[in-house]
Amino acid sequence: MSLEASPRTRAAGAAYSVAAYLIWGLLPLYFLLLVPTGPWEVVAARVVFSLVFCLLLLTVARGWRRIMAIIRQPRLLAWTALAGVLIYVNWQVFLIGTLSGHVVETALGYFINPITTVLLGVFVLRERIRRLQWVAIGVAVVAVVVIIVAYGSFPWIALSLTASFGTYGLIKKKIGPAVDAVSGLTLESFWLLPIAVVQLIIVAQTTGITFGTVSTWHTVLMLFAGIATAVPLLLFASGARRINLTVIGMIQFITPIMQFLTGVLLLHEPMPPERWIGFVIVWIAVGVFVIDLLRAGRRGRRTRVAPVA
Repeated sequence: MSLEASPRTRAAGAAYSVAAYLIWGLLPLYFLLLVPTGPWEVVAARVVFSLVFCLLLLTVARGWRRIMAIIRQPRLLAWTALAGVLIYVNWQVFLIGTLSGHVVETALGYFINPITTVLLGVFVLRERIRRLQWVAIGVAVVAVVVIIVAYGSFPWIALSLTASFGTYGLIKKKIGPAVDAVSGLTLESFWLLPIAVVQLIIVAQTTGITFGTVSTWHTVLMLFAGIATAVPLLLFASGARRINLTVIGMIQFITPIMQFLTGVLLLHEPMPPERWIGFVIVWIAVGVFVIDLLRAGRRGRRTRVAPVA
């Protein structure tokens, strides 16, 4: 499918992406329901149950022919392996942040992530961005520096999340329609299966496996970890193939807003003045992006309705 897609295709891509980011915005609350399960066991469960869910989808949708075609192409297989490693890093850091009381910092990572996405689109995919978008990037860089200097700690959770998922999105964009969403996530989960098994063995020998030992409700929630993981990733992959990386960058703000509100209002995580200053600067960058997006949208509408000379 051409990257210069029809308006209907672009609208579908935007809808898929919005749905993905809404689900991701709710995930901190979902994973907090899995306590006392630790982040290493949860990530292993996400890998195993995501793979099972994807195998079921492949069978129901008769997608085995597509995945076999991908397996016969070593280059595509290598891309799916790299994507798997990146999404594993993202999952693990996100769970460590969520289950250790750092939901606000995960939100910071996803506030910065759209800017990382836009930069990757510019420097790797040669996508063009406008002047106001460059201003927003500069403001976001200032925000990160302020948080590091004023707050006195390096936001490794935030920056790891934005680096891993930003690069993951780039890889999904480069693979494009050559790897459909279900086949891609199936292969990514397959590559991560050995890591998941090792993690489960280590957890079993240290803190102990909690799956099936807490309550029926807890076991059901653990089983649904695969669906909660796979569905937004499949939606994201479907959206990334249909719209520009810069548009995805704008839509991504849904997730950090939801996560920030969760951390501050529901979980009552600390927000000293230094952190508020950093976040306010980040929100200024977000505001610049939104203003630019609205201006570009108005220009696009005027161009479409302009009479032909």
